[in-house]
Amino acid sequence: QVQLVESGGGLVQPGGSLRLSCAASGSIFSFNTMAWYRQAPGKQREWVATIIASATTTYVDSVKGRFTISRDNAKNTLYLQMNSLKPEDTAVYYCHLSQRGAIYWGQGTQVTVSS
Repeated sequence: QVQLVESGGGLVQPGGSLRLSCAASGSIFSFNTMAWYRQAPGKQREWVATIIASATTTYVDSVKGRFTISRDNAKNTLYLQMNSLKPEDTAVYYCHLSQRGAIYWGQGTQVTVSS
């Protein structure tokens, strides 16, 4: 059984920063794909960033240059460093894990960007 628990969300002013964490427990394999998604009120869930193993990273255009996805395999933890936050980044952020044909989601953490 795999569990994903996000943390680090909160209220931040425009231009501020937050770092989200996603702690994974259970049978976690180092060669897998982890990602962050987000869902704003009234909108569909949107892919934000992906990291494959510990190397290849990709981002949605709207966060390129502002967000950085990373992972610590020793701690089974995924991160999302978010800088220069904008009000349109407000959403519930979800951790996603794909390995050996299975997909797992965390419960989400709220990020609110507002003055």
